[in-house]
Amino acid sequence: MLHHIWGFLTHPHQEWDKVNGEIKDHGHDYLWHLIVLAAIPGLASFIGATQVGWSVTGLDPIKLTVFSALIMSALSYFAIIGAVIVMGLFAHWMSRTYGSKASYQRCVIFAAYVATPLYLCGLLALYPSLPLSMIGILAGISYAVYLLFIGMPHVMGVSFEQGFLFAASLICAGLVVLVCMKVATAIFWQMGIGPVFMQ
Repeated sequence: MLHHIWGFLTHPHQEWDKVNGEIKDHGHDYLWHLIVLAAIPGLASFIGATQVGWSVTGLDPIKLTVFSALIMSALSYFAIIGAVIVMGLFAHWMSRTYGSKASYQRCVIFAAYVATPLYLCGLLALYPSLPLSMIGILAGISYAVYLLFIGMPHVMGVSFEQGFLFAASLICAGLVVLVCMKVATAIFWQMGIGPVFMQ
């Protein structure tokens, strides 16, 4: 799993070829990539929110209670896994349109690998800072989009041109998923499942 992370950062084209070959042989094993790495943002947020805290104006940092941070971290973990599974579902649903015969499992594994930079950006939550978080999120999204575009022909078995259109369609679907997650967050907060700050 770790060698794929390094490969995506240093030589992504070759790494997608490796992933494509390995999915054929060990498909189920590679869902661990999602299960393990999706925990990084939640764990880092938990540590950052309870031990370091947020300080927007340079005053005393604001921290969350341990119980509140634990709930928020657990919800974020399941939200990430759910989002990846939904993106895999979208990819599978669109695959026939773009000439791919990828299975649902392959589509979910592909979505899990594409999100690798976003998992790693979660490490920035160890030191909560709004500017640092924004820069990290933008960098993570940009690299995830890059991995999506170059990975399509390697893993989904489509031409570069079809892969470009396929990837663009998935980005639109991803924006819909993001909006749905934001709405769900607002609903949870209205129900009282939100951050509780330490006094």
